Amino acid sequence: MATILVIDDNETIREGLAHVVKKMGHLPLVAKSGKEGIERFKQTPADFVITDLKMEGVDGVEVLRSVRELDPDCPAMIITAFGTIETAVEAMKLGAFDFLIKPFAPEVVRLKVERALELRAARRAKGRLEAENDYLRGEESSRFGELVGGSEPMRKVFAVVERVAPTDTSVAIYGESGTGKELVARAIHQRSRRTQGPFIKVNCGALAETLLESELFGHEKGAFTGAIKRKLGRFELADNGTLFLDEIGDISPAMQTKLLRVIQEREFERVGGETSIKVDVRLVSATNRDLAKEVADGRFREDLYYRLQVVPITISPLRERKGDIPMLVEHFIRRLAPKTNPRVGGIDDAALSRLIAYRWPGNVRELENVIEQALVFADGDRIATEALPAALRSDGTASSPARGGDATGTADRLSVPSGEMALPELLDDLERQLILKAYTQAKGVKTETARLLGIKTSALYYKLEKYGIG
Repeated sequence: MATILVIDDNETIREGLAHVVKKMGHLPLVAKSGKEGIERFKQTPADFVITDLKMEGVDGVEVLRSVRELDPDCPAMIITAFGTIETAVEAMKLGAFDFLIKPFAPEVVRLKVERALELRAARRAKGRLEAENDYLRGEESSRFGELVGGSEPMRKVFAVVERVAPTDTSVAIYGESGTGKELVARAIHQRSRRTQGPFIKVNCGALAETLLESELFGHEKGAFTGAIKRKLGRFELADNGTLFLDEIGDISPAMQTKLLRVIQEREFERVGGETSIKVDVRLVSATNRDLAKEVADGRFREDLYYRLQVVPITISPLRERKGDIPMLVEHFIRRLAPKTNPRVGGIDDAALSRLIAYRWPGNVRELENVIEQALVFADGDRIATEALPAALRSDGTASSPARGGDATGTADRLSVPSGEMALPELLDDLERQLILKAYTQAKGVKTETARLLGIKTSALYYKLEKYGIG
């Protein structure tokens, strides 16, 4: 149960929001003025603050500033019936988690609360783990190098790595594509007694069977057409080190048999050769398949399965450990910004909230790509929502239909189209309304329109052409 502070001088709005919060199972605190709200926050720190913008005396902007001074990690959301472009831009620049334009539907409020509490939980987890374990911060000199995370699933991975790394035990790493299986393999190698030896990797799923055999075991000159000289295989190159077999679940039955022999006898022959070559290699394998099921279905040798999986490690997908996202974002900004956009030193609340809300089918690798793209398009010293890819710029919410407004910019509020619309169409329509309002307010001056929207002029020209405005 979270504590949520609602500040609004309108009793109907105030009590309505408190009712929604209470029905969600959280504890609502209410205040009828900005001054009272700040005092309540000092007495009982909240997990999320929802504040009206226009109030006598201390307004919502001042409340936002005070909350950030008292607790920088507490998300705050502005609500207003005066939904001008300047209001939205100012609120977001001051660090507002989000803003809502009155009137709004209860389901919108519920979704915003859920997003804010996810953000709050992620920040708390990050701060606690940083204080407890400096090595989890993802510094280049940390004990796990590029492997970053602070969630419970990742802490279990780190614990297993610590225990298994000093041994020569074979390790099988399971996880979806993009979760960081190779980083776990490297962490094992770096903490092993073989750290001075080579770390050699081969993607078993990317090579045909004949090529894979040559890659693993090497070949002699003339062994096949095109073999113009002797080639050393990955097993030889990894002698006294670690061999990482990625996508091991994709190898053929014939290759499984040959690999099993090498593991059992610690020797092999090059393709086209007769001399047995002995090697001392530690094997770490990885796959995005369920090898136990592959064995049950007869597609993977059971004896090889048990040879490879002496110790299994499973990496959870990013959608199941969203508490790691703030730490990963910080890590990627620190690593990528110097070469991409040195001005950027962080990310604002609204943008981070979008990242936490997203499901990340491509996992950590996709997050890294998103941060690199956002760095390219970031205008200030922090990544804002506008710099994110289109799929991440909206949290999928919209205000309730506003009464008395239209799409010409004469109303203070955006209107949600009536009727059945797919989400992409709905978002496009809302974006068109927002741009049209700003364009009208700027009297058709494109540079001023871009400034009001907080986007680049080049991006504005594209959107004006897209929606046939101007």
